[in-house]
Amino acid sequence: MNATIVKGSFVALLMGLFLAALLYWYEGQCDDVLPLIGSPHEHQLLVRDGVSIEFEAVPLAGKILTEGTFADIRFRVTDTATGQPLSGISPGAWLDKAQAGELASERSRSCKARVGLYLKSSIGSRPLLDLNSYYLVVLNKDPSLTVIDPSVSVGGVTSTMARITLKQAPMDWVASADDKRIFVSMPTAGEVAVIDAEKFQVLTNLMAGTAPVRVALQPDERLLWVGNNVRDEAKSGVTVIDAQSLNTLKFLPTGVGHHEIVFSKDSRYAFVSNRESGTLSVIDVATLEVLKQLRTGSSPLSVAYSPLSEAVYVADGKDGTITVVDAATLQVRKVIKDKQGLGPMRFSSDGRFGIVLNTVESRAQVIDAASDEVIHSLDVSPEPFQLTFTKAYAYIRGLASPRVTMINLSTLGKGREPIIQGFEAGPAAPKLAGDLPLAPGLSPSRDDNSVFVVNPVDNTTYFYAEGMNAPMSGYPNRGHTARAAMVIDRSLREVSPGVYSSRVKLPAAGRFDVAFLLNQPQIVHCFATEVEVNPALEKALATPRLEFLMDKVAAPLGSPFKVRLRVVEGRNGHPRKGLKDLHLRYYLAPSSRPQEVLTQEVADGIYEAALELPEVGAYYLHARSATLGSAFDQQTYTSLRVLPGNPLTSPVPQVTQKP
Repeated sequence: MNATIVKGSFVALLMGLFLAALLYWYEGQCDDVLPLIGSPHEHQLLVRDGVSIEFEAVPLAGKILTEGTFADIRFRVTDTATGQPLSGISPGAWLDKAQAGELASERSRSCKARVGLYLKSSIGSRPLLDLNSYYLVVLNKDPSLTVIDPSVSVGGVTSTMARITLKQAPMDWVASADDKRIFVSMPTAGEVAVIDAEKFQVLTNLMAGTAPVRVALQPDERLLWVGNNVRDEAKSGVTVIDAQSLNTLKFLPTGVGHHEIVFSKDSRYAFVSNRESGTLSVIDVATLEVLKQLRTGSSPLSVAYSPLSEAVYVADGKDGTITVVDAATLQVRKVIKDKQGLGPMRFSSDGRFGIVLNTVESRAQVIDAASDEVIHSLDVSPEPFQLTFTKAYAYIRGLASPRVTMINLSTLGKGREPIIQGFEAGPAAPKLAGDLPLAPGLSPSRDDNSVFVVNPVDNTTYFYAEGMNAPMSGYPNRGHTARAAMVIDRSLREVSPGVYSSRVKLPAAGRFDVAFLLNQPQIVHCFATEVEVNPALEKALATPRLEFLMDKVAAPLGSPFKVRLRVVEGRNGHPRKGLKDLHLRYYLAPSSRPQEVLTQEVADGIYEAALELPEVGAYYLHARSATLGSAFDQQTYTSLRVLPGNPLTSPVPQVTQKP
């Protein structure tokens, strides 16, 4: 896989097309900047061309901006003459280090030049923080989530922003529309974890009944619904949680078996399938009472709602039927006959086309919501089990193949021949990993013209942009096992009329420029702010840190395998030389007798050890050093897969493991 950088924003690429004309127009424009309070990191005001732009950087904790903490970057944009807020203008913003020794007369020209480089997304000229970007959250097999910044993957080195520790292993998740909260089900804990997706930490854990599995937010996001998969009829149903107050409101027994949950577009009704009972429960959201139990076949496996036809579609795997329920009358209006093996089902965002996967036949049945009939039966990736949509395509993931099938939505229609494409997402079929959760391993990107695909076998999340022949890049998940992924948008959002905001984690202490770009009218300007030293972080940076320098993610069986490690310390990462007690401890998962080998220093701060790997499987590697302390032992680890024959290889290095 060629190392490359994933573009942080496709919007930025489009903006680059008119960059030359834009910057030409800027020449000669003056900057009228007024400090509103007097501190460069509090408030500043730019007035130009009839527009007032007020900038402020507000720390979430404390009164000053401090490195490693979170802050809200805000721009209030108004009409200077009337004071009316300017809505829907989609500004761009970037935070980067201020130019040392720059004269005031050079500042405007320098700012415009840097914005030009940011818009081109050139390697080596990226800002420290792109306020038009997003983060990738990975759901792991173990009780944790990994947060990755996709915009800083150069040469395969992935930027892991945070790791979120959960009480128990996750199964499913859903995010709020504003990407501020993530709800994660934990069946063995009987709880749902509430994640603060702005600070990337667990906010609280909520009681959610016995064996909570599927989680779903109703369209108005007032209530969170959790499916309880229990064979005991008295405990099998749904638990309802107030998504704002985070109070558990009620448990409703609906029937036995796995539960899928959808809603009418007005959030009036919730529809819950009961796999072993063969029913669909219709629940009044206002009263939280079960209104009806509809027979929908002997084994309803999936449920989907179309806002276009205003109907609920229930796919039955055993009977091979799709039952259509009118969401207004709550009556069955049609039963579509098909073949056994029907499973996962979803509709495109406009509600026009629904796709039902047949895992047994390795086919996708396309339903036209306008006529409630199957209009296409298409060959797809073997044993299809997951699907998602962008504006232009349906993406289908198969259990028995690494290939992802793409269906061009614009070519669907009765009497038409659909265009089907595809790409390889990893080296092996997902089912080889086993223990897959309900959470999907396919996630549309923020720009809705690309996807992230998790391959649980090689523990990598691949990024694919529409129009390409193969994924552009991949993100290894060191020290954990990836199972699913979702995108959390961090681009500037209009939080109130004319106010555009983004929450960021502040970089290392120093003076920074916050570049702002507005298209209509055409304005570019760099505001100034300052980030103070964080004493707590200063202490942490003094602690020695380790990187595993491995150019392979797998090794051949039976041969010695050399591992190199780099140890650095201090804010600038100086090499730690002369360690005489740095050991590499490794064992075969899930459990075997650990082996330990002493490393040898082969260069300044770089140490090497040879491992004996006698068995096929996954090995965990830990670095230990009494000189560096117990904290060092706890945070330095990675994993290595041993395979028979030729190993899977990757030209990218492994990166530092952190807790």
